[in-house]
Order: sequence, then C-alpha cells, then structure tokens
Amino acid sequence: MTTATSTRAILLTGASGGIGRSCALSLAAKGFHVYAGVRTVTPDLDATGITQLTLDVTDSDSVEAAAEQVAKHQDGQGLYAVINNAGVLVQGPTELVPIDEWHRQFEVNVHGPVRVIQQFLPLLRTGGGRIVNVSAASARVGFPFLGPIGASKAALESYSESLRVELAPWRIPVSIVQLGAMRTEIFAKSAAAAEAALAQADPRRVALYNRQLAAFDQATAGQRYAPVEVAATAITRAVEARRPRPLYVAGSDARLAVWLSRIPARLRDSVFQHALGLSGIEPVPAA
Repeated sequence: MTTATSTRAILLTGASGGIGRSCALSLAAKGFHVYAGVRTVTPDLDATGITQLTLDVTDSDSVEAAAEQVAKHQDGQGLYAVINNAGVLVQGPTELVPIDEWHRQFEVNVHGPVRVIQQFLPLLRTGGGRIVNVSAASARVGFPFLGPIGASKAALESYSESLRVELAPWRIPVSIVQLGAMRTEIFAKSAAAAEAALAQADPRRVALYNRQLAAFDQATAGQRYAPVEVAATAITRAVEARRPRPLYVAGSDARLAVWLSRIPARLRDSVFQHALGLSGIEPVPAA
C-alpha cells in the first residue's frame, strides 16, 4: 500500500461534500495521498490513498491540531498542495439575512482558508507545494439575492491575489478555481436556511420582497447544474499543472459570468432584471 510519505501529499478541506469527495477520489486515483478534511469521518472516503482528518475550518484549535497531525505523518516531507474547498452558501435579500448568517458565511469561506493557510504554510514550504482556493462565479458578478456568497468569494479571490505575490519568493503558486453551479446538496441546504430566516423575519419586511423572490425562484427553477466531476477536473488540473494558472473556470454559467463581468454595469443590471423576471415589478409600499 502507498504511504503518505512515499508520494505527493495533499490537504483537501470540505472533503465529505459532493465536490470534495469527487476531488479526493480523483486525486487518490492519480497517485496522490489525500488528507481529507472532514467534520465527521465518513465511509464514503474509505479508499486507498485517502486519510480522513477531523477538521473544522471555523475552529482554530481544530485546524492547528490537523496541521500537527499531518506534519507528524509526513515526517519532514511537507505537502504538495493545499486545496481550500470547504464552503457554505448563504442567500436572501440583504435586509432579511440575519447578521449571524453573514458571519457564518465569512467564517467558513474566508476566515477558514486563512486559518488553514496560516497553519499549513510551513508544510507547503518544505514540500515545494501550491495553494488552490475554490471560488464561485458569484465572485465575478453580483447576482441578486446572492450577496453573502458573492461577497465572501470576492473576498477570497482578492485575498488569493495578494497571497500569490506574498508567497512568490518561496515559489508557492496560488490558484483560484472559479466554479459554476454544481449538482451538490449545498443549494438545498442554502434554500432551507433562507426559508428558516424568512420565517423568523419581520413579516412586514418579508412582504416587501415576496414578488421579487417569487420571480427569482421561477426564473431559476430550471437551472442546470453541472456534475461534480466538472469541478473535480478543474481542481485536479490546478494541482497537476507544471505551471499552474492564477485562474481556472469550470462550468458554463461560470464562463457566462466572465462575459457578463466585461459588459457595462448598467447593461449587466438590465440583463439580470430581464433574465430573472425582476423588471417591471412594482415595489410593495412599506407599511
């Protein structure tokens, strides 16, 4: 059996989700040893070349303990890559998203990668490794009612740009993988959390958005989701590349976001309003 110290080793956060699991299995199949960060150990990742680690990116002690565990297993050989894949999606009108949900969004999607990178950089220096930060199309263009996730991913990308220059003296590449909508449970979980938040909000404020939210739901009901293998392929490409690019884009909607980001803001707003059925909706008078 291949051991962690006899092959290129990778840390992957959020490994138990759809994208994370697909990525872990893909990388292990290519001969990498994957330290799969999970909040709860799962039989879905019982495979040759995968070592599960209990890792909560919102808990500094958990991240530090995981780094110590990996360092011990690697026995001085360092890491080939760190993939920051763990993420959550918070959605809803800004006015109606509880501030605790905004904090959760940034704790996982921004502060989590920072914690991981701070703790695992010594292993990356030793191993001549690289960093891959998983982002989303919403970082490039601001979709209505997706402000929290978009803001967090935009922050992650800005941080990644800075980090790439900071780490250039050690030749540690930093890549962003910008994903479109993938077929995972994250969207169902996000929708359920948004509904729960609306149920707790002031009904008078909720009524202000009922028409827009109904139109948005109708317009996005037929959205096509790419299989998680599309994401895993892009992440794997960033890991395997001899000279990794700063940015990888995966998914047709992510490529569409690239185009939308290049058109004037007012035109882009108009495109969103028409495409999402939001144009022509008269605002409900405030009570």
